[in-house]
Order: sequence, then structure tokens, then C-alpha cells
Amino acid sequence: MSNSITPLSLHQLLGIPVDTPLSIDEMCKRLKPVIYPAPDLTSRLQQFCLALVAAMNSLGIDVLSEEDASEKAGRFAPGTVIFAPGYFPDKLLAINRVATLYNNIIVGIYDEPAPITTDALPQLRLDAIVGRLARDMVHILIFVTDQTWTICTMNGGVVTFNTPYPSREDVRCTLVPKLTAQVVPPRPEELDIMYGQLHTATPDFNDIADDFLQCSSLWSSNTSLLTHTSTAGLEYRSDFYKRIVARYLDQRSGMSYGFFARQLPVAVQPAFDVSSTEPVRMNERQKKSMIEICVQEKSFLVEVPQVRVITTRSGCRKNHLDPKKDLVEIGLVQKPDGGRIYLKTPEGFSQANAAKPSFDTLTILAHALGNALAASILMTLRPEEQFPYHLARFGASITHWHDYPQPELLPEGYFLHGEQNPPVSCSTPQSAAYSLRGKITALEKALVNGTEYRGDVHVEPNHGTNIVGMLSLAETAEILNPVNPENIFTLPLQHTQRMAIYPGE
Repeated sequence: MSNSITPLSLHQLLGIPVDTPLSIDEMCKRLKPVIYPAPDLTSRLQQFCLALVAAMNSLGIDVLSEEDASEKAGRFAPGTVIFAPGYFPDKLLAINRVATLYNNIIVGIYDEPAPITTDALPQLRLDAIVGRLARDMVHILIFVTDQTWTICTMNGGVVTFNTPYPSREDVRCTLVPKLTAQVVPPRPEELDIMYGQLHTATPDFNDIADDFLQCSSLWSSNTSLLTHTSTAGLEYRSDFYKRIVARYLDQRSGMSYGFFARQLPVAVQPAFDVSSTEPVRMNERQKKSMIEICVQEKSFLVEVPQVRVITTRSGCRKNHLDPKKDLVEIGLVQKPDGGRIYLKTPEGFSQANAAKPSFDTLTILAHALGNALAASILMTLRPEEQFPYHLARFGASITHWHDYPQPELLPEGYFLHGEQNPPVSCSTPQSAAYSLRGKITALEKALVNGTEYRGDVHVEPNHGTNIVGMLSLAETAEILNPVNPENIFTLPLQHTQRMAIYPGE
């Protein structure tokens, strides 16, 4: 992973906390786990927890006692990861002992096979996982048998290890990243919502809407595009816990996965080559809006523009869109104290029926901002290339779904990155950071290869793929959804042979 964009710059651009751990070693240092067992544990779960503690200790992770992990009121301290093996009565659930819904990750561990099969359709797999998460009020599921253990996450991701107990390497490379940051929706104080401010009757909007509709139609029969898991049909322990789930999901009626987006045109200026012998001349306004990015061991000062994106509304059915209701505009405006997000809902959407901001809002904007930064550097290094001018006239498309294409299906001029990143959950600060940093990695690959840069393909292990660039949404969908598809979603990831990977968002 490139370190060309510093944590301080990520904080300035996207509001990501400066101390956000981005490497696995940093994640291990920050982890604060505790084992909170149910009253009666099977021998298998006892042995599994002993192996888990031993693996974490070998990584320098101290497993806290229940007393050390708790505050005076008996609640678990914010930031604690709670491993909850076994089956709990309602009154002993770990969720009852957290201070807030968003400050602790709870991991349920069960002596039983995972409630899914390898041949299950992705949507059915996701529905089964979300149903169990709601039933047991946890954020991550681990299922243990005498031959395997399996991790299931909120986004439908499933990782199965063909060993009965967790090894040091499995815990380090797969489990720890999933425990590092909690999947939460954008909070109201983190963005400005402009109700009914997206004008949907303009020619420009209609052109964009047509692209979304063609894209939606082409994806309509693809089972990898997970459309909707309703919260109404889930099994809850009581109305009390049903209300907790609703609060956690920001009162959404369900969860949908994947997104389509169109970055609106943005004109950028050529980057300043700091390493050049020519003096850098700029005014004070420019200096305040610049960040430094290292590409191929050269430093560039890049002006940070505002970016705007039309994207699918959170919770809508991506394969059956209504553009007047299902498209929203999000944007990132650079303020003196850093980037500020906004959301515009369609005309006719009042506060009462407003669209919710997507869990992926920050990641989408990171992709859009990365496009602009890459274009600026490209204008300096290769002024003859088309990407910056296409971005200024037409914008770019962003497609995210929950599988991986074969390399031969990748569009010409699109460069792959992200395969080696830690498998963090979606909608986390890490996911946005990897999206933005990876854009510079993709650009560097194009420069090294001496080939034209047209976009990038960001692989997210245990999660899915983002394809971003000059192709329209419909053109991208046509490549990924051929008339007679044959096993097109099989891009291999870098994992041990002992693992079977079933990616989700």
C-alpha cells in the first residue's frame, strides 16, 4: 500500500482521525479485547477461546479481564472489543453492557456450523447472516466446528478456515482488521443535509439518469448485486432489541449493498512539481488548498477541489431504480478546518421522508477526490493524456459490487490495486483511506508501465470491488454482465490455501 498520502492529509481531506490505524501492526497495538463468556460453555468453545487468547498474546495484544475492561458502572469501556462465546439469556447479552451503540464491537462465538452453504446465493447468505446478527445482538459472528471456524460479518462477508482453532497468522491477517473499526452510518453532525435540493428535471440530470437506468437493467439478473435485506422480517428477542437494531441502522427499513455513482465534472489544475528546479509560484489561497503527494519518489503540490457525486440512495433496489427517488447528490467541500460532506435529496423529498446517507458515503467521496488528485498529477507528468480532460467534461463513474471479476474482464487502461490491503469492513475510515491512497498506487502503475491511465479497479478483500474511471456506468455494466456469462467473478485474492473466501460488502 502506498504511503504517498499521509495520515495528516487524510484527516485534512476526509476528516479521518489522524490516529486511525491503517496497517495490521498498528491495528494490533490499538486492539483492546475482552472475553465475556456465557454461563455454560462447551469444551470446544473453551478450547477455541484459549487458542484465540494465545494467538492474540503472541501478537502483543493484551486480552483484558472483565474487570479491567469495565468502567465503574459495570459497562464495557468505549473501544473495547467484546468476544461473547456461547448462548446468552436476554439479561446477560453484551449489548446491555455497552455505553453507546457505536463504541464497542461485539463478536458472538458459537459451537455450531455457519448457517450458510458454499453454494447459497449471495442474497440468501447475507439474509441469514443479518438475521443472526439481529437475533443475538452482535456485530460479527464466529462459528466453530471440530474441523473449521468461520467468520461472518454484517456485510455478508464469509471467511472459513479449515482448522478447528485460530492460528496466529489467521488472527493477525483476517480477524484483527475486522475488529479494528466499527461499521456505522454517517452521523448527522458529520454532514449537511439539503432537503429537496437535487433538481431532477434538468437535461443534465436526465442524461445521468439514463446512464443509471441502463446500468441498473444490465445488473438486474446478477446475483452478486445484493439488493435489499429488510429489517421488518428479522427475528428479534423482544421489541426492546428491535428498537436497538433500528437505532443502530439509523431507522432504516433495511440494508442494501453495493452502489452506482457518477462523479460530476471537475476541472483540475496541473500539480506543482516540488522537486523541479523551477520555483513554485502560487498565491496564498492556493497554498491553503494544497496538499503534498509523493509519486515515483517525486513530491507534488496538488490543489484540492470540491467534488460532487450523483449516487444511488441508501436502501434502494439497485437493480430496479426510480431516478426521481433513488438518486441523491453527495459532495465534499474543503473548509478551513478540513473537508465537509453534504447530501442533497431529490426534489419533493422533505425532512420527513428524506433519504439516509449511505454507509459508503465517505468511501464514494474518497474515490471522487482521488480521481481529481490523480488527474492533477497526470496533467503535469503526461499532459497529452485524456483522463483529466474527460473528468473535466464528463466526470467519472464508480461501480461497487460484492464479487471480483476475472482479470481479462478489466477495462483497458484500468489498473488493479488493493489486493494486499487488510480485509477491513466496509464503511470504515480505513476503507476510505485505502480507496484514496490506492488511486495514487494505480496511477504509479500506469506511469511505470508507460500506458494510458483511464481508471482503477480497487479490490477490497472479503468485501468486493470498485471499478472507477472513464467508462460510463452502462459501459462498465455491459463489460461485467455479458450476454452469456460463464464464471466471470473469480478474481483470486492473496490468502492462504487453508481458507475458502466468500466475499461480501
